[in-house]
Amino acid sequence: MEPLARRSLLRASTGAAAGGAAFALGAGSAQAGGSAAPVGLGAGHHGTGHGSGLGHGHGQGRSTAPVREFRALWIASVDNIDWPSKAGLSTHEQKREYLDWLDLAQELGMNAVISQVRPTADAFWPSPFEPWSQWLTGTQGEDPGYDPLAFQIDAAHARGLEYHAWFNPYRVSMTSDDPADLVEDHPARVHQDWSFAYGGKLYYDPGVPAVRAFVQDAMMDAVSRYDVDGVHFDDYFYPYPVEGEELPDAGTFERHGDGASSIEDWRRENVDLLVSEMHERIRAEKPHVRFGISPFGIWRNSTSDPAGSDTAGSESYEIISADSRRWVQQGWVDYINPQIYWQIGHELADYDTLVRWWADLAEDSDVALFVGEAAYKAVDGTFEDPGELSEHVELGRDLGSVQGYVYFSATSMRDDETGAVKQLVRERFAHPAIVPVIESVEGTAPAAPYLQSVRASRKGVTLRFSGEATSFAIWRLRSPHVTSRDLEDARSLVAVVRAGEDESAQQFTHAGADARGWYAVTALDRTWRQSGPSTVRRPRG
Repeated sequence: MEPLARRSLLRASTGAAAGGAAFALGAGSAQAGGSAAPVGLGAGHHGTGHGSGLGHGHGQGRSTAPVREFRALWIASVDNIDWPSKAGLSTHEQKREYLDWLDLAQELGMNAVISQVRPTADAFWPSPFEPWSQWLTGTQGEDPGYDPLAFQIDAAHARGLEYHAWFNPYRVSMTSDDPADLVEDHPARVHQDWSFAYGGKLYYDPGVPAVRAFVQDAMMDAVSRYDVDGVHFDDYFYPYPVEGEELPDAGTFERHGDGASSIEDWRRENVDLLVSEMHERIRAEKPHVRFGISPFGIWRNSTSDPAGSDTAGSESYEIISADSRRWVQQGWVDYINPQIYWQIGHELADYDTLVRWWADLAEDSDVALFVGEAAYKAVDGTFEDPGELSEHVELGRDLGSVQGYVYFSATSMRDDETGAVKQLVRERFAHPAIVPVIESVEGTAPAAPYLQSVRASRKGVTLRFSGEATSFAIWRLRSPHVTSRDLEDARSLVAVVRAGEDESAQQFTHAGADARGWYAVTALDRTWRQSGPSTVRRPRG
């Protein structure tokens, strides 16, 4: 997903890699308990403006918009791809930039961000295991003067956005392969038998059991101490191949191999152990936190394995020792987020073929499927059709087992030179969506909230309600009778807002809305299980 990944994906592709939604019920900003803002497309963005009628709009191209869909931006920190835009910015500048990314996420109709907080065996929080990241200040180990992880989580939640912490397990340095260039107390410098140099970079050796335990401890520190909604790995396990170089882990294999497996199978088992053990530890520590991985989009080609896809690109099973199909089959992840970074009709890696392969795999499991999308290819012209991203969503919704989309990266979603992002949002994300429930993640739907009052004013319609929940969904209805169909149609969904601290005094303002229609509220727990609706009320002047 980062520049190295992009190059790898390009090699494979050549065969050698929610809110005041702007819909007819009205659009605008919102407040809940003084702390939450809308998820979705704000008024006036992308030419949508305000509306005040009660008719359901038709911006989606289908008669019913999905009320449940995961929509996220990847916010990459390595090489300062997205955030911070450069190392050494002041605390105020870093915070302002991050808030701008969250504003963009809302404007685009997203309901989550996946933010990179451990890009190179370092930390975006005060970690007892690893040094402060160089991508913050420009100097590894230098305190940025605040806690970026805590700030990011609080800011995302205040906007009703989920926050998934994105970790890279094994990469140590992008700029040097010499441990001596690391800060003096860096674990990879203290334990030089833990790492190897490859392709001019430095990596932890996944075959060393002490390394596997350590990287889990380092990541679990953030899970234990911070209010993350998800834990996310990308596609970097064993490093992508570098022409003319062999992975220097033969000695590790001799010391730690079981003597029966080939070195290739042993590498895959090392990665499998990391994945399965991490899932167990997250589930034991915080059962509501979802664990997801975004692997390279091709597991294996059908020419290598009959169970593989009808493609001809590089295979994650071989090139990075990632047996992603097994993770899904074993339930070692809660969601799988394959990077299907090609267009429909690509000669060697057809998007349609791949998304159907992953959909079939997910359908036979308890694992949710969110598709990783190459926004950067849509905005740089690699995808010749500006409607490519929009068509991907249409296909996924038609398949049914695709439950969401994640876009790489935030910068590409902002710098929309081709209009592809604008078309995507207009056609597919004009309505907000609630994060899907993953059934394997245990949770309990809250009791229905109590809707105390609904009052219309020049500012819009203000709801006051109470209830014990993590979030609330605000609904505007055509009649005083709530049906299951109403709660399955995002055109009735006004916003999803984070609960304020005072359970007895929640508040939300549907800005720009008039006094027509009826309102109801539902409550949602940390796993997005939903209560029944509150009493339905009509606005009073």
